[in-house]
Amino acid sequence: MSDIETGFLCLMTRPTEPLFYPKYNGEVYMDLPSEYLPERYQHIADAIKAHHGSVAKHHITIKPVELPDFSYAARVPRDGDFNLFNPAQRHTAGRLIADLIGQPDPETMLSVAAYARDRLNPIMFQYALAVALVHRKDTGTVPVPSFLEMFPTRFVDPALFPKLREEGFAVEQGQRVAIEVPHNATASESDPEQQLAYFREDIGVNLHHWHWHLVYPQEGPLEVVGKDRRGELFYYMHRQITARYNVERFCNRMPLTKPLKNLREPIPEAYFPKLMNSALNRTYPGRAANMVLSHVNRPEDDAVTTILELEASLGKIKEAIQSGFALAEDGTRVPLDATNGIDVLGNLVENSELSVNVPYYGNYHSLGHVLIGYIHDPDNLYLEGHGVMGEFTTAMRDPTFYRFHHHVDDVFDMHKRKLPSYNEQELSFPGVSIVDATVQITSGKAARNRLLTYWQRTQVDLGTGLDFGPHGNVVATFTHIQHAPFAYQIMVHNETAEQKKGTVRIFLAPIYDAQGEQLLLSEQRRYVVELDKFVVSLHPGENRIIQQSDQSSVTIPYERTFRRIDASNMAGSENFRFCNCGWPDHMLLPKGHPDGQPFDLFIMVSDYKDDAVGPGFNPNENCNDSHSYCGLRDQLFPDRRAMGFPFDRLPSAQDHLMNDFVGRFSNMSRTVAEVLFTNTVISRT
Repeated sequence: MSDIETGFLCLMTRPTEPLFYPKYNGEVYMDLPSEYLPERYQHIADAIKAHHGSVAKHHITIKPVELPDFSYAARVPRDGDFNLFNPAQRHTAGRLIADLIGQPDPETMLSVAAYARDRLNPIMFQYALAVALVHRKDTGTVPVPSFLEMFPTRFVDPALFPKLREEGFAVEQGQRVAIEVPHNATASESDPEQQLAYFREDIGVNLHHWHWHLVYPQEGPLEVVGKDRRGELFYYMHRQITARYNVERFCNRMPLTKPLKNLREPIPEAYFPKLMNSALNRTYPGRAANMVLSHVNRPEDDAVTTILELEASLGKIKEAIQSGFALAEDGTRVPLDATNGIDVLGNLVENSELSVNVPYYGNYHSLGHVLIGYIHDPDNLYLEGHGVMGEFTTAMRDPTFYRFHHHVDDVFDMHKRKLPSYNEQELSFPGVSIVDATVQITSGKAARNRLLTYWQRTQVDLGTGLDFGPHGNVVATFTHIQHAPFAYQIMVHNETAEQKKGTVRIFLAPIYDAQGEQLLLSEQRRYVVELDKFVVSLHPGENRIIQQSDQSSVTIPYERTFRRIDASNMAGSENFRFCNCGWPDHMLLPKGHPDGQPFDLFIMVSDYKDDAVGPGFNPNENCNDSHSYCGLRDQLFPDRRAMGFPFDRLPSAQDHLMNDFVGRFSNMSRTVAEVLFTNTVISRT
């Protein structure tokens, strides 16, 4: 591993510990020019080098270079809060990303970043550095540790950290034991919403949300922000999160989330996160039940908005949907058509730099998070930071996240409902039929079409984020939902005499709501969960297709979610950059129910010539395995169809139930699959 790669890793290790402090068990010392040290240390630079440099085995020398003017970054204080939902702070981060990406080579970028690291807000710096490393082609061998590694207090109860430090300091490496993270410890069982804590507070789920926004930042250079179908991915990824959450509610016999469409009504759900905001070294504020949103007037936090401002933005967005076009800043009409309309809307609602008219349509999604995130102290009267809804790493823990995004998805669905139902030509695949389709657990003698979920205990190494803490492995054990590995078997008949190519699309859809009422397809389509999508070649006659669950186009494996990144395990490091984007594999299936939860397993083979966007891609290389939610790196999204096809639009009037829909097309299959939850805990081997 080169000194440049090691240097970048040191920048991301123990992010609030001075850079000159030796890293990796004291073996690596960053030799900085004295003027690069923070002012506090410049007059003792020689003593620092003599003390710390003498014990380190390896020195990385940082050469002085011409530095950008970082004065703009002062608007985010080093020891203050940083919030990407606040427009001015997001803009500051965008400038920092541009400054890092704009350096001529990795060595210069390392030098500039080494100067900035201990001067700027650590959360903003680590975010900007991660975005720059992910998007520069010449830093492709540098892995980006997850925020769990860098800022573990945002994911794990801080009450555990004294125990973790004690274990690390008092016990030699190799003899340390894991510290147990309490399971679902943020509220008692008397709170009905606590039944869903295993989903909302799952570490992998929250890492997915953070990493998706890392790959798809709202601001920065155009080559960073302007990715293919970025706005549509924002819509679809969040739609799938909302669908998955509501399916979990059905599994727990709980009603759908109530969309947060009236910002003036009390919010009945309380939430007390019991997490530490690592920027302020304070716990995130909680929210009591039945609190009411108001304005937010915190200019020092770049957070100023009113309910009226959001209502005005929402009204203009709905007006655009009803009229079928959005108004660009120059007055031209941008059509919200069936091909690109959802992409335009996604960028407009999220308020990325790709929005066609920020001054007119405003900043609905981000300011919605701001309004909820500061509900406890809207005027900064009590000097409290934002709540968990105020940032990507923690927002999904709050029940209000799903209510707000259910409402946002309702807005997107207004556009989808205006589009005509898919016709027979768009849905059929002449000459191709699914003869049989089943799903089965791959271990032991399992019944067909019955899937199994259970609890699993997993260890994660938090040593990288313990500033001034013990070196080496410091491990915590947490409990999460898991599913037994399974596989699909699909028998497809190609009636033609020629080779065909098709796209297999697999979705899981709840059949019944929380009250046991069967869902009509027009309702069910909003809660279908994508499980997989892949391309197959179909030779004439019978084709037997086997697809394993761990090959899903939605998920990334455990190792890419939780593996610790440091200088000792750099092999295959490319897999830990863009490739960290993806839904965690252990959350692929809903929890199910102890009595068994029935689902429609929908499988469709569509005609690849109608799906292809260019040359084929290999899903097994270059981070392509989780493209359904994350797209492809430096490539077009590998499917011409709308994301969520064929369920993104309303069904035709004759398709009341899933059976009606599938029964009209030989290239579709509907199987009832049961997800059985067993309340046992199994340790990961």
